[in-house]
Amino acid sequence: MTENVNHDKALVVFQDKKIRRVWHNNEWFFSVVDVVQALTESADAKDYWYRLKQREAESSGIELSTFCRQLKLLASDGKRYETDCANTKSIFRIIQSIPSPKAEPFKLWLAKVGYERVQEIQDPELAQKRMKELYRAKGYSDEWIEKRVRGIAIRQELTDEWKNRGVDENVEFAILTNDISKATFGKTVEEFKQFKGLNKQNLRDHMNDLELIFTMLGEKVTSEITQAKDSQGFRQCQDSAKRGGRVAGKARKEAEKEIGKPITAKENFLSEPEKAKRKKLR
Repeated sequence: MTENVNHDKALVVFQDKKIRRVWHNNEWFFSVVDVVQALTESADAKDYWYRLKQREAESSGIELSTFCRQLKLLASDGKRYETDCANTKSIFRIIQSIPSPKAEPFKLWLAKVGYERVQEIQDPELAQKRMKELYRAKGYSDEWIEKRVRGIAIRQELTDEWKNRGVDENVEFAILTNDISKATFGKTVEEFKQFKGLNKQNLRDHMNDLELIFTMLGEKVTSEITQAKDSQGFRQCQDSAKRGGRVAGKARKEAEKEIGKPITAKENFLSEPEKAKRKKLR
């Protein structure tokens, strides 16, 4: 069983060094090159890993590649490539071949992050707690975090409905999400991201309180309509999605009349350094 995880969970940090990982066969697999980079600070971690495998094979006869699996990880160009990855146990073995003063603290760190996901599966409340801590560390308010967490639960309910009704997760989920967003805000997800000046960031992580509320309304009403009409397949679910979005869109417009200003805003939660960098590029 392979489980997809979001980008925040698939990227962890050891002493300011980013380590990519992927959830595969009910455990975390870590990028070996990223581990090498974190421990050695080599100018060319890929070359270091190549030479390390050669050296170990010649000196001990052990092929370090046998401890790895080729799994797809996200690269800096935004694409996924087959990469040498190893689970926690195998990474421990690979570390033995790397002379580094960081080896011991890395082992302690690895034991912790390698086990976290197992704990979260056994107790989903831990995942929610860690997510809240992550958002809090990024500077989000507790009030915003509660809305974001509730929004995730509502979104999960909706996607579960779609899965059970024969909607294709890879392509059609995105189309239905755009239908709800367009009817609710007058913008597709991509148009909304452009409006806020975002690139690959998660749009919902950059919504204000009211944007989150109306997003939840559109998706919750869509779930209710889907169930009430017993929508089956993409076309029927699309009709329900448009209806649910329209309900939220009408409510948004009424709210804007009363408030006297648009609900949607260009403001986002990018860090100050990122904002300054974007301003400089313009």
